[in-house]
Amino acid sequence: QVQVVESGGGLVQPGGSLRVSCAASGSFSSINAMNWYRQAPGKERELVARITSGGSTNYADSVKDRFTISRDNAKNTVYLQMNSLKPDDTAVYYCNAVVITLWGRMEAYWGQGTQVTVSS
Repeated sequence: QVQVVESGGGLVQPGGSLRVSCAASGSFSSINAMNWYRQAPGKERELVARITSGGSTNYADSVKDRFTISRDNAKNTVYLQMNSLKPDDTAVYYCNAVVITLWGRMEAYWGQGTQVTVSS
């Protein structure tokens, strides 16, 4: 069983910064990639940022140059540093961990989500 837990969401003013964290734990061989998605009310869930086991990163165009994804492999933890936040960034942010199981299968697990609200 694999658990994925996000933390660090909250309320921030426009232009402010916030960092959310995600930790994966449980029984697995390794983590292939960790991703941050977000879903705003009435909208589809979208990929925000991705980081692979080798450290390669990808970002949605809407967050490039404002958000930074990083990971601590020793802690199986990924971080999303969000700067210059805008009201449009308001959403529930979900972490997705793609792991290699003890049996060599690739499986994806989701966290419960953390609310980020950007408002004055």
